[in-house]
Amino acid sequence: MQILILGGTQWLGRELAREAIRRGHDVTCLARGEAGEVADGARLVVGDRSRSDAYDALGDAEWDAVIDVTRQPGFARRAATALAANARHWTFVSSGNVYAHHDEPGAEETAELMPPLESDESTPETYGEAKSAIEQAYRDAVGDRLLVIRPGLIGGPGDASGRSAYWVARAARDDEPMLVPDIRAAAAQFIDVRDLVAWTLDSVERGLTGAFNAVGDRSTFGAFLDASRAVGGHRGEVVIAAPEWLEAQGVAEWAGEESLPLWIIDADWQSFQDRSNAAARAEGLDLRPVEQTLADLLEWEREQGLDRPRKAGLSAERERELVAVLRSVG
Repeated sequence: MQILILGGTQWLGRELAREAIRRGHDVTCLARGEAGEVADGARLVVGDRSRSDAYDALGDAEWDAVIDVTRQPGFARRAATALAANARHWTFVSSGNVYAHHDEPGAEETAELMPPLESDESTPETYGEAKSAIEQAYRDAVGDRLLVIRPGLIGGPGDASGRSAYWVARAARDDEPMLVPDIRAAAAQFIDVRDLVAWTLDSVERGLTGAFNAVGDRSTFGAFLDASRAVGGHRGEVVIAAPEWLEAQGVAEWAGEESLPLWIIDADWQSFQDRSNAAARAEGLDLRPVEQTLADLLEWEREQGLDRPRKAGLSAERERELVAVLRSVG
């Protein structure tokens, strides 16, 4: 197949290109080329998608498949205008953030969506509306040739955000007391990037269309923590802290520096990591065991350095401080 990836120089786009090349497809990536290199074997066409002439270098080429992962509605609107007529199949990797509500366990793809963002440029605060706008732009442009994939948290080797690997890396770092939010029964759900990429390309090759939640199986934070400790080999004490206490201490939820990843305190978002993947499973989505992903994540984390400053998670010093404060008031 002749596949055009809009992007391809960052984690997910590069993994899509790498796997497509491994399968024998011809891959072209259109990107500025500033975020990183394309996968070996891919052809880079330099183009700034914020410009109206971004796609001129592609000429009148026809594509068996186009794949886009953008979060900027303007990028998608311009791509739709320039390329829709030349693509047999179109895939947009959207997000679970497009849904208007995140408080219904096991919600399916028919759930209400966020209103589309009118602006061409998104911000972190308008991420869900932006992805919804892109879905709408591509639905209008390519109709029944469109596959929409809605992941939640994506994890696995190469996750530079640090979210998916924090707990297994923390477990492996040392046997000092591990600070954990009191949320064992809370939902926790993520998909290995390799499983997401494999199913995306399987679907492209089949010409699958429609919208699908490409997420991991429904589970709990407690199960994920237990698996992370087992894989990482942590044998120390687990110190449980109330979410309200952690919030009062300035510990961030979900992601970012000095955070506790996968923890969500907002009741309206308690089912963000608890969506149904039944439709994708029925179309062949195959998921490796969580323990395998964690083992591969740990190997990658060791290569990066377990003691390095993290983009997500508590530093060892901050964790010790918080444990000491918690014990002093306990």
